[in-house]
Amino acid sequence: MEFIPTKIPGCWEIAPDVRGDERGFFVKTFHEPTFAAKGLAVHYAEEFYSLSKRGVLRGLHFHAPPRAHAKLVHCPEGEILDAVVDLRRGSPAFGSHVLLEIDSKKRNMIYIPEGLAHGFCVRSAEALVVYKTTTPYSPEHDAGIRWDSAGIRWPDPSPIVSDRDGRFPALAGFESPFTYRP
Repeated sequence: MEFIPTKIPGCWEIAPDVRGDERGFFVKTFHEPTFAAKGLAVHYAEEFYSLSKRGVLRGLHFHAPPRAHAKLVHCPEGEILDAVVDLRRGSPAFGSHVLLEIDSKKRNMIYIPEGLAHGFCVRSAEALVVYKTTTPYSPEHDAGIRWDSAGIRWPDPSPIVSDRDGRFPALAGFESPFTYRP
């Protein structure tokens, strides 16, 4: 696996080794010793997937402390524009965002540390998005910031957004519960 740093500390694009032949291909999406050597989370509590159609925007979500979690996200079918926003007070990238094209052709992934809001917009007809989290889902800790408040240039200015995602607070007035720890 190749780990490509982003401008947000602790957030990595991961390009796995893809083995292919006339039968198809094989991809390893997680390897505990490799992740541990990079100082990344190696124990995941849950794994989820969503199927969304073109124009759907999900996010920007996070889990607040003490149930904050890291995520490992990939898109085995389709293409998404993935976004993360650094919400960690004291981070050199606080308030900034990273955009990555994650898709089934590149087979790339993104590792998202605790303290980042995460979302994505579907660019293909449909996209299957799979993600692991280091803590179990907790409704009382599940939160977010509004998708259009972080300066992200989404490909669709009028995406399909859930009512809940549209009601999240804007980044500008958000009181972050996260602190950056290098």
